[in-house]
Amino acid sequence: MTQLSVVVTTFNNEDTLRACLDAVRWADEIVVLDSHSTDATRGIAAEYTDRVPQHEFLGYSKQKQMAIDLASHDWVLLLDADEVVSPELQTEIQQLMQSGPTADGYTLPRSEQLFWRMNHPACRMNHFLRLFDRRKGQMNDIPVHAAPVVEGRIERLQHVFYHFGETDIDSKVHRLNWYSTGLVEDKVRRGKRANPWTCVFYPPLVFFKSFILKSNYRNGWAGFIGSACMAFYAFLKYAKLYEHEERQTYGDSLLPSAAPSRMTPHETKHAA
Repeated sequence: MTQLSVVVTTFNNEDTLRACLDAVRWADEIVVLDSHSTDATRGIAAEYTDRVPQHEFLGYSKQKQMAIDLASHDWVLLLDADEVVSPELQTEIQQLMQSGPTADGYTLPRSEQLFWRMNHPACRMNHFLRLFDRRKGQMNDIPVHAAPVVEGRIERLQHVFYHFGETDIDSKVHRLNWYSTGLVEDKVRRGKRANPWTCVFYPPLVFFKSFILKSNYRNGWAGFIGSACMAFYAFLKYAKLYEHEERQTYGDSLLPSAAPSRMTPHETKHAA
């Protein structure tokens, strides 16, 4: 039998953590790495495990990697504090650990809360690599959408886990605004350049993919609003990257007279 550590990172998650940990209390070990929560998060975690260390937040990727490194067992199930493993997935994972994994990692389908409802079962779900042998993988260095990267064979499990993160439009837009800024910082670090035409043509494609190809139309107006938010997210990423590049030329002043000249040396000579 393969032993399993469930790894969760937290910060002020008292509203969702109990449901998350209730669904995995059967695991051989639960590790909750907390970023100095100021609510009841740490107390709730202590009801399920004595492995509740604290560490200042280092960024999503580094924080999750630290939590993975704290696990006692080689196989880990990586969860966010607002995610819940379904009863069917619990059984599927338990049977897999009992018989022994046949791959180095497993992706799991995730059903999303979409504002006032859960995703329609017929909607196309994203699959996330969350169950894996930590000896074969580590977190990537993307600052916002941190995910494990595993070398070796990857297989899919059939049953879902739930994400209760998008509770209302306000929190959705706030999160997308924050995410887009983090992704711009990553693109700048990797030397990516902006094309302003991407802001024009890419968001409609994102909406079409979300609303039609992923069947979010089955979610009614919640699906329409969610798809529109994703299109806006695509717009923000490239608009902010373009803004960053323009500020390198114009500076931060809004006064045209204070902005650096965009003329070439040849044009500057003739203007003088």
